[in-house]
Amino acid sequence: MEPQATPSSDPELRRLRWRCRRGMKELDLVFGWYLDHCYASASDDERLAFEALIEQEDPVIWSWLLGGVSLPEGRLGALMQRLIDQR
Repeated sequence: MEPQATPSSDPELRRLRWRCRRGMKELDLVFGWYLDHCYASASDDERLAFEALIEQEDPVIWSWLLGGVSLPEGRLGALMQRLIDQR
């Protein structure tokens, strides 16, 4: 039986965790929570949305999380709504 990858041993999760390092501690916490609790069971579509999300600027993401601006359409908006619902 092959051992399951842990977050510290999975190269994909390590790469994403590094890319999630932000200038805002609050976003570090949101993204870290998502990686720890949701990423492993996420669909391919949601994983692509997460990769698109972490390419956005911090103030834009923060505005979405706080409800200061409308969420984007499509899979990115759906992922943002999931993160908002989990707060």
